Amino acid sequence: MSRPIWTGTIAFGLVNIPVKLYSAIHTTSLELDMLDKKDKSHIRYKRVNEKTGKEVAWDNIVKGYNLNGNYIVLEDKDFEQASAEKTKRIDISSFVQEEEIDPIYYETTYYLEPDKKDQKPYALLRDAMKKSGVVGMGTFVMRNKEQLCVVKVLKNALVLSKIHFEDEIRPLDEFNIPTAAVKVTPAETKMAVALIDSMKAPFDISEYKDRYTAQLLKFIENKAKGKKPAPVKAAKKVPEDVSDLLAQLKASLGGGAKAPVKKAAAKKAAAKKAPATRRRKKAA
Repeated sequence: MSRPIWTGTIAFGLVNIPVKLYSAIHTTSLELDMLDKKDKSHIRYKRVNEKTGKEVAWDNIVKGYNLNGNYIVLEDKDFEQASAEKTKRIDISSFVQEEEIDPIYYETTYYLEPDKKDQKPYALLRDAMKKSGVVGMGTFVMRNKEQLCVVKVLKNALVLSKIHFEDEIRPLDEFNIPTAAVKVTPAETKMAVALIDSMKAPFDISEYKDRYTAQLLKFIENKAKGKKPAPVKAAKKVPEDVSDLLAQLKASLGGGAKAPVKKAAAKKAAAKKAPATRRRKKAA
């Protein structure tokens, strides 16, 4: 089992629940090494003193903050002493409705695991939150930074999602976003709604796969065997002129622009509704 990223307690009111924080996510992208083009040797990065040009060992590297031109060196214990409670505690300050939190604030999700001797208070918080239909808003310190977080229920577990502070979100007025002045005709809206309706499907995360990584790995394996890659299929041409938006919507509806997962999702839904005897017969 992997090692916890952080250990401490969840605190709400006077209740404290010792927990361990584990990453809930693992990436599926291929690990590519950086090599020297000449002999395929690994490229290695060195930690170099900018004045002497000499490499510095990890044991001799410290962290420092530039205060008015002078560096104040900080040791590991200094970060804890600055606010000892925050480094070891997830403080839940309020409980809110999850739908009130805009998805743009979400960052990374972690699993919260209780100590064996503290199963009951963990289960109590989980069941109470589930019954109340709320999530907990809180803060804690990890990697020398205060984190804003949401604690919520996922099946039988409590999970923690780091979320951004408000001032970390870039304002929309920095971008060229269409305003209400950009007029869309009722006919275009009606056709767009029809296209969306034709692509509706039940949400099923298992239908979405990282196909590119699998194809890239296959390409690498074929290249290792000396096989030539198959000719690249020409991509569908996207009209450069977007003035005739209605014609494009009609073409999308007539061209079978339905979501690729819709058929599979519908098939699964039909299988669930099928009589039990029929499903057993099919399995046999």
